[in-house]
Amino acid sequence: MEGRDCALVVLHDISDLKRTQRMLEKSLEEKELLLKEIHHRVKNNLMIISSLLSLQSRKAKDEETLDLFRESENRARSMALIHERLYRSEDLKNIDMGEYVRTLASEVFRSYSADSRIRLNMDVDELKVDVETAIPVGLIVNELLTNAVKHAFPDGEGTVSVSVKRSNKHVLIEVSDDGVGFPPDLDWESSPSLGLQLVRNLTDQIDGTAEMISDGGTTFRITFTEKGVIDEK
Repeated sequence: MEGRDCALVVLHDISDLKRTQRMLEKSLEEKELLLKEIHHRVKNNLMIISSLLSLQSRKAKDEETLDLFRESENRARSMALIHERLYRSEDLKNIDMGEYVRTLASEVFRSYSADSRIRLNMDVDELKVDVETAIPVGLIVNELLTNAVKHAFPDGEGTVSVSVKRSNKHVLIEVSDDGVGFPPDLDWESSPSLGLQLVRNLTDQIDGTAEMISDGGTTFRITFTEKGVIDEK
């Protein structure tokens, strides 16, 4: 109409958009539940393997064979801990490294029945890492702790320390003891020990570097960049 302002109002039917949104949310929830169930089943399978190794170890007739079973049992359990935490977590991709390392260290000490004369010190930053980083890091810590508990204290007394620190876009892991130290003629990087071979291979897997210092005890230092570390700031 001439001389009057006209307003054009366009109404959109958003019911289809809302329906699609609900379908996407439902699909996401179903996928998260499925992923949790997968982590739960993987954890259960690894614990079954660990239990079978424990049962089989009872037939071991010597201490060396028993140690082999115990070490394999602990490796399976260290991986099972990862999947258990993912199953119980709201975050299905990342692991609380501090909590994980503390639990893992306690499990290793329990497995080897390390008495009160071997003390465990923990100094672990709170940080999150992705699954691809958490599994090899967990296995590295497991191997280094096992090595310390088994070999560092022939008289059964001493201290093992575990440190996980984040600095300048790097993560530094140290497992140290005040025990007898490595034999001076032993090159740990060429050692035939399966545990030390795993440490080397797993360090390469996370693009890290490994260093051993034997001076009034033994210290292993593992350093890797924080590409697998989640920044929560």
